[in-house]
Amino acid sequence: MKNLIGVLVIVAVILGFSSLFVVKEGDRAIVVQFGKVQRDADTGLPIVFEPGLHFKLPFIEQVKTLDARFKTLDGNPDRFVTSEKKDLIVDTYVKWRISDFANYYLSTNGGNQVQAEALLTRRINSGLRAEFGSRTIKEIVSGERDNLMREALIRGADSAQELGIEVIDVRVMQINLPTEVSQSIFQRMRAERQAVATEHRSEGREQAEFIRADVDARVTVMLADAQREAREIRGQGDAEAAGIYANTYNQDREFFAFIRSMQAYQTAFNGNDVLVLEPDSDFFKYLKTLRAE
Repeated sequence: MKNLIGVLVIVAVILGFSSLFVVKEGDRAIVVQFGKVQRDADTGLPIVFEPGLHFKLPFIEQVKTLDARFKTLDGNPDRFVTSEKKDLIVDTYVKWRISDFANYYLSTNGGNQVQAEALLTRRINSGLRAEFGSRTIKEIVSGERDNLMREALIRGADSAQELGIEVIDVRVMQINLPTEVSQSIFQRMRAERQAVATEHRSEGREQAEFIRADVDARVTVMLADAQREAREIRGQGDAEAAGIYANTYNQDREFFAFIRSMQAYQTAFNGNDVLVLEPDSDFFKYLKTLRAE
């Protein structure tokens, strides 16, 4: 009898622990019985267990815990085609969470998040392809990006409801051209810039020639004016000097002749030149006088 009671106590303890389960904060749980999600008898809606301690039928019902927090789907950049048949490499991310836990569990092979994100990526990309395909590159990169993301969010939210997922936000982080297209565009831009630079250089050289010619002309005129003024001044100086010499000669002709002879002696005897003159030449007139004195 005691052994039976002990066995019953152990069985009761095992059944008690098997019937209890705990849902952590940030998670939600559903109970599956014979492959079917447990639903409310009155409303027919799936029963979702909030965080806390709960009970279930031991060994018959199985608890499936699902992450109820916001999640970010940040996949690899994908290629999209615009209305101009131009390819774009677009990098996006999606904010999402589980809205229908039973539907999510059934449509994602038991709540497999990897499969859920793969299915969600296909649906979001399908909406993005439709939006990119209805716009040109100029519209996408200018003022249409916000409208594009809003329409993609609406499309993604509608299609994701089938998976039991609520799409919170769809964002386009970066839009790039394919490498082969980027290289051709860069080369065309470089050629255009080089053509503009060549045109500017030729215009600069032309203006430099005009400026140089103008400056040369001005310099020539200035030099001619300066030479003309110098000749005029020199002529005036020569005239004044001639007048001074004439006045001096008229005042004392003998003294003037003497001074001129002294200047001639200084000039003649300053170097190593040889003078061949007659002894009675007038050139030595004052020299002979000085020697005689």
